[in-house]
Amino acid sequence: MNRIDRTFSKLRKKQESALIPFITTGDPDLVTTEALILEMDRQGADIIELGLPFSDPLADGPTIQAASQRALRNHVNALDLFHVISSARHKTDIPIVLMGYYNPVLQYGLDRFAEDAAAAGIDGTIIPDLPLEEAGSWMKAARRCGVANIFLVAPNTPEGRIRKIARATAGFLYYVSVTGITGARQEIPPELSEGLQSVRKMTKKPVAVGFGISRKEQVSMLSGAADGIIVGSAIVKIIEAGTEETENGLKASPELVDRVGRFVRELKDATL
Repeated sequence: MNRIDRTFSKLRKKQESALIPFITTGDPDLVTTEALILEMDRQGADIIELGLPFSDPLADGPTIQAASQRALRNHVNALDLFHVISSARHKTDIPIVLMGYYNPVLQYGLDRFAEDAAAAGIDGTIIPDLPLEEAGSWMKAARRCGVANIFLVAPNTPEGRIRKIARATAGFLYYVSVTGITGARQEIPPELSEGLQSVRKMTKKPVAVGFGISRKEQVSMLSGAADGIIVGSAIVKIIEAGTEETENGLKASPELVDRVGRFVRELKDATL
């Protein structure tokens, strides 16, 4: 049982949903990324999802695409991500999940990536462009190193396929709230709770929902329907607003970390 499993086990006993905030590594810089990890932990986050910057993030909307581009301007790569997490691990035991695309993982080398991820303190990975049928080699490498490989399902995924993916996933099953890309939305689909209820009947593993959740009212609405609630673009927008362009590149404003922390606290309070 790794940190993800222990967290969901503890929260289920309290009948509480996990809050899972997402940020992009290196946006606006690596020092701020570590500060954000620690602040989100202090403000009640249960699991943190860290994005590995990539030039062609197919599942992401404009907000997170822009975050990747800001990080890539800083030449942030997988080694930087591992270094940030390894450094943060001296100060926090919060579960950390890496969200990244398959090409950087493949180029790094599957076995080496899994080994280095585990050594840095990563508990799981989400690779949205790696379908179950093509994931065998990565799943083998991840399992050998104790890294959970988290799969996604969508509202239009057939029931038989959901069951198959649920058996293969580890840590939790990621339920995509809409058929589309990431991005904050003013309204969540009215049928989302029903879809979550249906998926949770198909597996005993935790089910976390993401894509489009941006407000505490939405988190409160979903807290009884999902084991975990993922919020990304709304947080990344706060980071973007608190990032300044200087002669030496991007710089975080003095208030950025506190602003993200206050928002994470509001979101977490909505799960209680």
